[in-house]
Amino acid sequence: MPARSFALLAIICFAWSLNVIVSKIVVDQLQVPPLFYAAARSLLVLAVLLPFLRPVPEKWGQALLFGLAISGGSFALLFVGLREASPSSAAIVSLSGAPLTVLFAIALLGEKVGWRRAMGILLTFIGVVVAVASPSGWQSSTGLLFIGASAIVGALGTVLIKRLEISALGLQAWAALASVLVLVPLSAALEADPLPAVAAAPLAFFACLLFSALVVSVGAHTLYFRLLQRHDANLIAPLTLMTPLWTIALGAAITGDTIGPALLTGGALAIAGVLVILLRPSRTFAKAMLVRTRL
Repeated sequence: MPARSFALLAIICFAWSLNVIVSKIVVDQLQVPPLFYAAARSLLVLAVLLPFLRPVPEKWGQALLFGLAISGGSFALLFVGLREASPSSAAIVSLSGAPLTVLFAIALLGEKVGWRRAMGILLTFIGVVVAVASPSGWQSSTGLLFIGASAIVGALGTVLIKRLEISALGLQAWAALASVLVLVPLSAALEADPLPAVAAAPLAFFACLLFSALVVSVGAHTLYFRLLQRHDANLIAPLTLMTPLWTIALGAAITGDTIGPALLTGGALAIAGVLVILLRPSRTFAKAMLVRTRL
């Protein structure tokens, strides 16, 4: 891989990682309701990608449902979890999305798994358990349950998208539409009025929103898919494991995450397990979304 492409991928992973920190700040420090934030983010993405709703996919109902899973649905659960969980522990728990994707592929697509990938799956889950059992992880265990649910929903959506024929930007547009249709009424029904929280720090809120929606969802993901067009996914996917490493470092530096031996050990085990999974071939689904099950 050329140095320029590697540098671009490192920047993309950094943006993904920073988005977790930014989201933590919005739902925890700014006290913005998480469903509202997820809905606002999706609405902005939809506004930018509106032209890509056409052509209408043949299976548009599935595009809405599966798009919701990998976008607003999984992000809403992530944001709910980040009210209590630290970005560092959330990054490690989110790694469970890779083995979950393989397990769903076994059940739904007939994926065959050899002993090496089976060991990778087991190693990842052991790492996640070790990280959750750490002092910092245990204190935020309720939040991490939502992070785990986010990984499950995103992994399921990633596998089901295999059934659709749709462009990357088209998928993002339909995912944003589905998220708006579901999250706006959910937020109105379940959450307190978000306007006081937004009015208390409008510049910070809108800066975070613009970064999450435009820089991360539209910009970083578009560049990521372009890299996948130029380079082998078997090379790109393992390098995206820079994302949890960046998140742990940024969590310690910005949000003051407690990074103890147990969390680091769990993270190392989980990353090693995901790496084993990524290095083994798959006949039924692309590896590109294994460690990035959210759009």
